[in-house]
Amino acid sequence: MSTIAQNRKAYHDYEILEKIETGIALAGSEVKSIRAGKVNLAESYAQCLRGEIFLHNLNISNYEQSGMYTPEPGRKRKLLLHKRQIAYLGNEVDRKQLTLVPLSIYFKKQWVKIELGLCRGMKKYDKRQKMAKEESKRHLAQVVRNHKGL
Repeated sequence: MSTIAQNRKAYHDYEILEKIETGIALAGSEVKSIRAGKVNLAESYAQCLRGEIFLHNLNISNYEQSGMYTPEPGRKRKLLLHKRQIAYLGNEVDRKQLTLVPLSIYFKKQWVKIELGLCRGMKKYDKRQKMAKEESKRHLAQVVRNHKGL
C-alpha cells in the first residue's frame, strides 16, 4: 500500500472512534491525477444520502493530458461500501451525532482506497488537554534519556 495523501488535521480536530476502508468511484483521468499526487483531503467529509455515501470537497486537480472530458475537481464522489456497512454508518452518524471524515487516500494493488473515520468532534479544551498530555510524555521521555546518559 502506498499512501498518497493524509488528513493530519482530522487527527487534531476529531476523536477517531472507528476506521473503515472504502473504495471510491472515479474517472480515469482522476486516477492518473491521484497517482501524480494531486489530491487534497483537507476540509472534505462524507455524508449518507438516500442509502449511499458520498464524499464532498475532495479536491482532485485536473490531469493535464486529459482530453475534452475533465471532471470538476471538487465534485461529490460515491464511496463503495456494502449495504450493511452503509446502514451501520448512517445509523451511527444520526444516532450518536458523529462525523465521517476521510483520513487517508492510498493505492491497494491498482485500486484507489480511502480510509474513512467515524469521528466525534473535539472541543477546544479537549484539544488543550491532549496537547498537554503529549507535551508531558515528551518531557518525561527527554528526562529519562538524559538520566540514562549520566
